[in-house]
Parts: sequence; C-alpha cells; structure tokens
Amino acid sequence: MQITKNVQDLLTDVTMYRRQLHQIPELGLEEKQTAKFIREKLQSFGITEIYTMIETATIAVFHGEKPGKTLAFRSDIDALPVTEETGAAFASKTQGKMHACGHDGHAATMLGFAKYLSQHPEVIKGTIVLAFQPAEEGPGGAQLLIDEGLIEKFGIDQIVGIHLFPEFPEGTVACRPHAMMARNGEITIKVNGTSAHGAQPQQGHDAILAASAIIQGLHSIISRNISPLDTGVLTFGKITGGQAMNIIAGQVKIEGTMRAFSDEAYDIMTQRVQEIAEFVAKGYGCQAEVHFNHMYRVVDNDPAMVKALEKVAGDRYVECPPFMLAEDFSMYQQVIPGLFFFVGIRNEDKGYIYPLHSGKMQFDEKNLLTAIDCYVQLIEALNNEEVDR
Repeated sequence: MQITKNVQDLLTDVTMYRRQLHQIPELGLEEKQTAKFIREKLQSFGITEIYTMIETATIAVFHGEKPGKTLAFRSDIDALPVTEETGAAFASKTQGKMHACGHDGHAATMLGFAKYLSQHPEVIKGTIVLAFQPAEEGPGGAQLLIDEGLIEKFGIDQIVGIHLFPEFPEGTVACRPHAMMARNGEITIKVNGTSAHGAQPQQGHDAILAASAIIQGLHSIISRNISPLDTGVLTFGKITGGQAMNIIAGQVKIEGTMRAFSDEAYDIMTQRVQEIAEFVAKGYGCQAEVHFNHMYRVVDNDPAMVKALEKVAGDRYVECPPFMLAEDFSMYQQVIPGLFFFVGIRNEDKGYIYPLHSGKMQFDEKNLLTAIDCYVQLIEALNNEEVDR
C-alpha cells in the first residue's frame, strides 16, 4: 500500500526533527530541552491548544468540524543511559546518553503528524489529542499523566501508540489483538549472612553460598509453579557482594527482572520469589529481604482497534508474536481501549540490524512516514470501527 503524497512530503521535516532530537538525549523526567524543542515546533505549526503536564509532558489538541471520538496518540520522548556507537553525523552530544530505543523517532513522527493535521484539518473527526510523554523507560510517565487527569481532562475515548522495531523489515506494520507485550517488575534480594575468615567458615554464614542456592531455587518457578500453558521469565542479571577472596561474605545483593503475560502468572511468580528467597536463605543460616518494583502491565490491544489497523495498513500488516518486552503504554490500556503497534526498521543492506537499547541502533527516517500514514488513516477507521469486544 502506497503512502499518500501529502505524507511523503513530510520526509524532510521528520528527518530534521529526528536528527535534532537525537543530538539532545535526556533521561526520564529530565527532558527539558526536548520539551522546549517540541513546543516550539508545535507553535510554529500554528497550533493554539498546547498544554504542559508534569513539567516535561506536552499535550496538543485539535478539534474537527466533523463529529467523532476523542482519539489520543502518544509518543514517548526520553532517552537511555547508553553510550552511542553509531558514528552518525548527528550523534548524541551528551556523553553516556543516547536515543537507543527510537523515542527520537517516535517524537519526530508525532511532530510530523501534528504538522499534517495543522495543514489538513479536513481529516479531523471529533478531537485529536497528541501526548508527548516523558519517562517511558522509567519511572513510568504514562501513569504520571493518568494520575494528573490526562484522560478525564480531555475526555479521551481511545489511545494509539507505536514503537519502532528492528526485528521487522522496514515498512512493516506489526501488531496482534490482546496480549502483545508483558507485565514486568524488578526484583532486589538482599541476602544477609555473617562474615568470617575464609579459613574458618564454621564461624560465619555464607551469603554467597545462600545467594547461589536462592538463584537456583528461583529458576524452578517457571518450570514447576507456572502452568505449561502460561509463560513467564525470571532473569537475574546482577549480583554483588563480598569483600575479599578469603572472607566469608556477610551480604550479597541479587537484582533481576520478572515478566508474564497474565496477572495470575505474575502474582504466582511474586509469591514464590518471596517464599523461596526467604526459606532458602534461612536454610543457610542467613536472612533474605525481598523488594519488588512492580512496573508496567500487559500491553493488551483492543481487538476492534487492531482490525482497524489491519485495514489501513493493508499489505504492510503482519500479525506479530507476543514479546516479553514491556511498555508503559499498557497503563493507558488499564483505563481505556488502546492500540499499540510496531513499525519495522530493519535494513540489513544499510546495517540497521541492531536491537533496541544497543549503542549501535539506527534507522532510516523514511519509516516514520509509515507511522504517520497509519495515524492519519486511523482517524477515519477508528471512528467507523465496528465495536466487537
């Protein structure tokens, strides 16, 4: 399916927006330069309804002459603490920070969409709300905006969001109804033992030994406590502790992530992590303190909205498998129907093959036009959708 000429005409603009944003990466809730850039561009389009929320969030509102729903489109705007390795001429100007997850592209897409709406008000039905959201990578800007009353203030009926995705060929639009991305949480376990000389281990309680047994025990949760018909992931990526090679460690800290596609599986995992850590530690004469940071919920796409996307994407559409990645867009879907989809950016000929969060992640800005084209057509499609939920 061909992208319309009016959308194709935005390529130079969205390329410029993306590359300028790429050079000023800012972490969650620190996006002051980014917000300033976005607001100045929106004002240059002649948009009059621009609102500020939680300091770095920007909301732009369009009212159409034709009746319709209030549809929101969301872009995240924050970067990551990643050192850039792309070698691009427009590389990050801030050492140790990079738009390695494509949020610069998401924001540029929304700016291009905003410019399109300002130039083509005839496509607007009802009200269109554009939300430039901070802190998707953490601590979760979606929930902050919900708590500030975003949905109620603007009377939002449905919400749409995208993510650029290097696992799909460029130009692809990938989605699925219901669960598409996982619920996630962070786990920190402090194992407290008793330090002693390494030559006299009987005088201590070895926190390293206990921590090792805890990690082994925790990995039985997926195979023995979760139904084989469900899925879950437990990954412990960091362990710190000990003072010297000849000292029994008195304390060890284990840090990891947990993910599942259902609240039931997630709750079982939470309960069993607590129980196994505490009881295994006790068996080694130690004590375990377990702390959870429950983060985002399952990205649960509304089936009727997915049908609308499939219609507008045409032959670009593929149904994707569920991914254990997590997204705070899911928090909006706890309140109103939502649609979240991937836009492929993989191009092996250009070497655009690196995953999200890699210091080498790169993409061609022409793919942003695919997202804008879908956004424009979704206004009509979502207003005409047959509600079948």
